[in-house]
This record gives sequence, C-alpha cells and structure tokens, in this order.
Amino acid sequence: MSTKNNSNNKKEKSFIEKARRNQIVECAIETIAELGYAQASVSKIAKRANISKGVITYHFASKEELLEQVVIDYYNACLAYINPQFDSHLSPKEMLSKYIEANLHFISKNRKHVFAVIEIVANERTEDGKLRFVGELDERIFQPIEKILFLGMEDGTFREFTPFSARVMAVTIRNVIDGFCIELMRNPETNINDYVNEFVKIFELATRS
Repeated sequence: MSTKNNSNNKKEKSFIEKARRNQIVECAIETIAELGYAQASVSKIAKRANISKGVITYHFASKEELLEQVVIDYYNACLAYINPQFDSHLSPKEMLSKYIEANLHFISKNRKHVFAVIEIVANERTEDGKLRFVGELDERIFQPIEKILFLGMEDGTFREFTPFSARVMAVTIRNVIDGFCIELMRNPETNINDYVNEFVKIFELATRS
C-alpha cells in the first residue's frame, strides 16, 4: 500500500472518529436535557445513539470525560456566537446591551445544550465532593462583563466601579442570564425580544453614571 493511501486512510479515520465523538456528545446532550443528570447513564446515551457502551468508552475514557466535553463544547460555541458581534466601534453601553442580547439569543437557539450544561454544572462533583466545573469557569464568565464595566466607567458612561462592585455587578448579570435558562424551561414560549429589552433596561439603570 502506498504512503499516499496510508495518509488518506488516517485522515478518513480521523474524520470518522471526530464525527462519532460529535454524535456521542449530541446524544449525551439530548439524554441529559430530557432525563436529567442522575438518569443519563452511559447505557441510555448509547441506546439513543444506537451504539454499544463500548463505542462510547472507546472515544471517551469515562462518563466524566464525556460530560466535560459537553460543557467545553457549550462554552466554545457560546464564545464563537457572541464574539463576532462585538467590534471596536461599539460604545461600552452598546457592548453591555449586545452582550446581554447575544447571550439570551444563544440560549434560546441552543436550549437542549443549555439545559444539559445546567444539569452537569449543578451536579457533577469531584471525589472530594466539590462542584467540578464552578471554579474553573467563573473567570471566563465574569471577566468580559467586568472589562465592559470598567471601559464604561473610564469614559463616563457608567458609574464608578471598584473591583469588588464590578464583580458583584458581573455576578448579577450572569445570574439573570442563567435565570433566563430556567425561565425557558418553565415557559418555552417566552418572548425573547421582550425579555432582552427589559433586561437591557434594568442594567442601563443599574450601571449609568
């Protein structure tokens, strides 16, 4: 067999493996979103994917590794959706509004993935009983908001913020965004635009100079 053919086979295998991993992750998302964290066993994920448990353990060393991939894929997808919507011409006020709007629309467009991540983050724990994902994700979540707040403070758009008060505001904004996920679970027909407009108005009042 030629070197060229070997190379092509490796590329094909890599593509097939990637597609299979993506399929498993998607089935994990659907299973967790539908059944909840506690009921989403590897067996049930495999059944949904129409594969054996062995196929899952071939691609993921453990259930924990699979759940971690679900979370990683969510945050990467969220960043890929939100970041292109910002440019250097936006004022801090516009940036904060755009951040809120983009997050809520992303959540609305990716409901199953959001619900699955909520289940995982709220329940997945380390061997010593600590929530597994909370600490490592906090900074990634809060830093962009804090940066916007300080930019607005510097140009006089926003009120004075200390590092502590900026963190409190960032936590508040994120909690409202995360609360929107729960609201969608309760009321799937929620009007997204109305929710965005009210949310933006609240934080315009809370941050203005």
